[in-house]
Amino acid sequence: MTPVALEAVAVELARSAGAVLRERLSQTRSIDIKGTGNDLVTDADRAAEHVVLSALRSRFPDHGVLSEESGAVSSGGLRWIIDPLDGTTNYAHAVPHFSVSIAVEGPWSGGRAVLAAAVFDPMRDELFAAARGQGATLNGARLSVSQTTSLERSLLCSGFPYDLPTRADLVLGLFGRLAVKSRGMRRFGSAALDLAWLAAGRFDGYWEFGLKPWDVSAGALLVEEAGGRIACLDGAAWSPEFGDVVAAGPGVFDALCSETSSFTREHGFVPARWTT
Repeated sequence: MTPVALEAVAVELARSAGAVLRERLSQTRSIDIKGTGNDLVTDADRAAEHVVLSALRSRFPDHGVLSEESGAVSSGGLRWIIDPLDGTTNYAHAVPHFSVSIAVEGPWSGGRAVLAAAVFDPMRDELFAAARGQGATLNGARLSVSQTTSLERSLLCSGFPYDLPTRADLVLGLFGRLAVKSRGMRRFGSAALDLAWLAAGRFDGYWEFGLKPWDVSAGALLVEEAGGRIACLDGAAWSPEFGDVVAAGPGVFDALCSETSSFTREHGFVPARWTT
């Protein structure tokens, strides 16, 4: 399948899952805790994931899957990377800022890369989509990252990892460092939407510690296809297995990456590869 064909499927799946989330938002929640006390999963996560996985198993039984709630089914070919509800804490508190994130990766130029992506905000009916080499769109209109050229005039966004209490000095230290060097900082609680909004030019730069492939894969392609750049926090080349990321439009990226890389060196932090 071509990236464009994969994008069309990702869009369809994201809309289907988003409809489930929108319908269930006002209903009574069933909430469980995964791992740490701040990592939640709800009945809506599972219901939205079921819609996506059922469709994939029916249509592409030989494709691999990496989904937040169900784990990984390996594949040497195409693999779907799914977050059925990015922003679960918001959702659990009925805060209407969350998304469905779907990416598909596969062989590309002698290696592997994310080929297509969709991030859907069901409460605003905003569908961000991209196919590798074909640009990124919002509800069909072409996207372009911010052309801001000064970190001091930039609006930045970030998020906090679930294990924040164990490394608050590191995470909050970088947050504070960038807060005083930018126009402002925002923290909304959905990494996929943060990156989609960066691709749309609403934010000028973004960084975060501790993401997983399903948090960042779709958004990263949106940013790249909208003309932005993404790297690991230490400035090294990024791939979906690395969850400590920095991204920005071309006019701000070097300055922002310089700040994050120097901060991580000062604190002896090296981004680690995520493994299933």
